[in-house]
Amino acid sequence: MDRSELLNDLLRTPTAPAVPGRQTDPEKDFTRQIEVTGDAAEVTVRGPEGIDPESTAADVLRAHQLDPAEWELTGFRSSEWTMPNGEPGVSARFSFGRRKGGPVAERPNVDELLRVFENYTPSAAPADRDGDHTLIVALGDMQLGKMDGDGPAGTLRRTLECLDRAAVVLGELRHRFRIGHVHLSWLGDHVEGFVSQGGANVWRTQLTLTEQIRLTRRVMAHGVLTFAPLAERLTVVAVPGNHGEAVRPGGRGVTRYDDSHDTDALISVAEAVALAPDDFGHVEFYVPETDELTVVVECSGTVVAHAHGHQWKPGRHFDWWRGQAFDKTSAMHTADLLLAGHLHHEFVDTDGPRTFVQVPAMESESTWWRHMKGTRGAPGLMVMVTKDGAVPVKEVIR
Repeated sequence: MDRSELLNDLLRTPTAPAVPGRQTDPEKDFTRQIEVTGDAAEVTVRGPEGIDPESTAADVLRAHQLDPAEWELTGFRSSEWTMPNGEPGVSARFSFGRRKGGPVAERPNVDELLRVFENYTPSAAPADRDGDHTLIVALGDMQLGKMDGDGPAGTLRRTLECLDRAAVVLGELRHRFRIGHVHLSWLGDHVEGFVSQGGANVWRTQLTLTEQIRLTRRVMAHGVLTFAPLAERLTVVAVPGNHGEAVRPGGRGVTRYDDSHDTDALISVAEAVALAPDDFGHVEFYVPETDELTVVVECSGTVVAHAHGHQWKPGRHFDWWRGQAFDKTSAMHTADLLLAGHLHHEFVDTDGPRTFVQVPAMESESTWWRHMKGTRGAPGLMVMVTKDGAVPVKEVIR
């Protein structure tokens, strides 16, 4: 047996044979169905005779994060059918095409965006920067490149200003707590990317992917440069978000779960500061292990877990946490605090001694969400003070 055969033999696992999936029949199994191919969409709706098929079709588009205003009706077919209860029903099929409505909005000049870094002056090291508490600075969902709200320029400016304000707050909190450790958490979706909704977000994304990643690296570097002089220990974490996924084969699959622009941007920053060990030898960087989505770090006796938040349904964070903790080999088994983003609004929840904190987005709004629900964003980041599992301070910085 040669080495490759030995390796394959050792890696072989007793997996069950694949069970073929049930073949679906749209005429029987679906009351609402959508198929999107490039700039074309087909929506099928079936229901009682009194439904408004066209309005229902628009609802289907919205449910899949497609703005009906960006699609125009190109074809229509309707027929009557008998529902299982014997009542008459309506079956309608709508064909949509993506509107060509004029040129794409003017793309921001990335060099001009990067000029915001030129006036940066590193913070002066405080006289006393040791202590037994940790300041956590947590942010997520910049989605740089997205045209919604105030666009990439607004998100970039706001993120830098919030990081600078967090550094000021650190000085203020030191009047109440001895803070020697700063923990900077990047919670995913820092780029808009081009994989969301099967690529349906491409038209509304003003920056190229490389430009989005470039800005993300610079923002992360700004955070490290800001806080490195201010603490005896600085830890920096990044976890993958759904927008940051590098590749979705076939529009749905994944490569490895850690294959993410959100984390690779931080890896690049870590490689850069490693060239200056005298200034950054006290800075530690962490991303998920191979094929993982979470990171757990100890901060002044508090075990802090990080996830983007797309692993669970809204409101089910503790159910997901309990499931992860059931595996005693998982670091989630010992976590005191779980940080997440993804749902774009501030939310704090506790269960006994454990705390869940969901941070707001850094982008100003999701236009699709505003059209559907009428609410805009309340962007910002969060700072927390922790020690031995307790989190006595939780504050939003806008």
